[in-house]
Amino acid sequence: MIYPSHLVVGLHDSHHLPLSNTDVDASNQDNDVPISFQSLERVTGAERQDHIALELNAVHLWGIELDGSASCLARCREWLDEQERDRAARRVRTGDREQFVFAHAGLRAVLSRYLGIAPDLVAFDLGESGKPMLTEELRVGSAITFNMSHAHGRALVAVSRAQEVGIDLELARSNVQAENLSKRFFSHSEHTAIMQSAPDQRAALFFRYWVAKEAVLKAHGIGLRGLTGCEITFETDGAGKDVRVLAQIDSPLSDTVRVRLLSCGPGWEAAVAAQHLDRVWSCPLEQE
Repeated sequence: MIYPSHLVVGLHDSHHLPLSNTDVDASNQDNDVPISFQSLERVTGAERQDHIALELNAVHLWGIELDGSASCLARCREWLDEQERDRAARRVRTGDREQFVFAHAGLRAVLSRYLGIAPDLVAFDLGESGKPMLTEELRVGSAITFNMSHAHGRALVAVSRAQEVGIDLELARSNVQAENLSKRFFSHSEHTAIMQSAPDQRAALFFRYWVAKEAVLKAHGIGLRGLTGCEITFETDGAGKDVRVLAQIDSPLSDTVRVRLLSCGPGWEAAVAAQHLDRVWSCPLEQE
C-alpha cells in the first residue's frame, strides 16, 4: 500500500483480556476508542505468552512504539523470515530498515499470543490482491485475521476472527496538499467538506477521511485504485466518531463494512474497518 505519509493453536492456557476503560461497545457511538501505544521491548520481551481467546465480532487493537535496544533489534530480526529480511534490507535509510524490522516483529509477537506459537513460527501468505494473511494451516485452526499499519515510529495492529479487518494510522502533517490530493482521490462531497472546513483544520480532516477510506480498502483487500469507489460520511462535523461508508454502484466494495475512528493522541489519525465492530478492544499488556 502507498500512503500519503510516504499448526497447533492454544498450546498455552487461554485467557480473556481485562478490558476496564479500554473496552468499547460500538453500539454506543459516542464512545471513543483510545489506543495505548506500548513499548516494543515490552511486546516482544514478555516471557509469559498465554493464548489470548478472541471472541466473534470482536477486534483487538495493539499500539506499538517502534523503537528498542540493540538486543531487541537483534531478537526481532531473528524472528523474520527470509522474505521479510530482504524487504527490510531494500530500505535505503538505516532508520527505515529498523522500523520495518520492529514493525513486522511486533506483528509476529502479537499474533503469536493468539496462535499459541513462537513469533518466528508465525507464517504468512498473500491474498489475491497482495493482502498479507496467515498460512492456510494457521487460518484453519484459528480463523484469525489481522492487518497492520505503521508510520513515523508507531505501528497499529488489528486482530479479529472469522472476518476481514483493515486498519490505517497516519501522522496528520500540516504540509500535506489537502486541496489537490482530495480533489484527485476523494469524492466530490468529501473534497467539498474539506475545503469548507477552517484552513487550519483541513490537514487533519483530510487525514481523517484518508484513514477511514484506507481502512475500508484494506478490509476488502483492495488497493488505492478503490479510493474513488468508497465515499465516507461523518455524521457530525468531522470531529466525531460516527462514520458511514457508501460504496458506489460499480465498486467492488461491500456496503456492510463498518468503520470506527480511533484516538491515538494529538496529531494522529487512525481508523479500523470490519463487517462487525460490536466489540473493539484496545489491548495493553497490563495482564502480564
